[in-house]
Amino acid sequence: MTKAGAPEKPGRQLPLDLPTTPRFGREEFLPAASNRAALEMIERWPDWPDRVLALIGPAGAGKSHLCAIWAARAGALVVAPGALPTLEGLVAQAPRAIVIDDVDRVADETTLFHLLNFVNENGAFLLMSAARPPRAEDTRLPDLLSRLRRAPIVEIGAPDEMLMRAVLVKLFADRQLLVEPPALAFAALRLERSLAAARAFVAALDREALAQGRPVTRALAAKVIEKFT
Repeated sequence: MTKAGAPEKPGRQLPLDLPTTPRFGREEFLPAASNRAALEMIERWPDWPDRVLALIGPAGAGKSHLCAIWAARAGALVVAPGALPTLEGLVAQAPRAIVIDDVDRVADETTLFHLLNFVNENGAFLLMSAARPPRAEDTRLPDLLSRLRRAPIVEIGAPDEMLMRAVLVKLFADRQLLVEPPALAFAALRLERSLAAARAFVAALDREALAQGRPVTRALAAKVIEKFT
């Protein structure tokens, strides 16, 4: 309780954890040395070296964003690795383009093999993303491994410091956060080289700044970044 007539001290403000959905349009994609070759290949479609293309790179590099860009351009059927359509379903839908993000998480190899056959026999396009090229130790069906290895590969690298800085600037602007330049430089240098890590960090920093009612300084960024290192 406060004394009569004494003003109450402002308490710690409770932040509203408002969800922000990542936007995966072409205008939101930031080109950089690490992703330029992959972006150029996506934008070259349908002038690809083959109707099947494998997009390979580490988690957080931007593979899902590129898959979404291509899906919009090609009008592709977006397929989750855990919910592959049956051959009968593909015949009924007759998609002209298909995208599978994280194809290396597919457990049903037989259905994936039938999907690849459908693509080859019907002249459809297929974009698959994965963390690494197909390997014999990860694939039980030899015929599937052979098909997967036929696909040309375009690689996307982990974001470098310059791209991380640009991504952070955009994420802060999306939240209308004013960030001191030292805080931005500190975060770009020390965060994991991952777009997902950048999004999680900015969300956490936004909550902390609101809760404390203070601007985003280097000291505050250092406090929050401890949770991500």
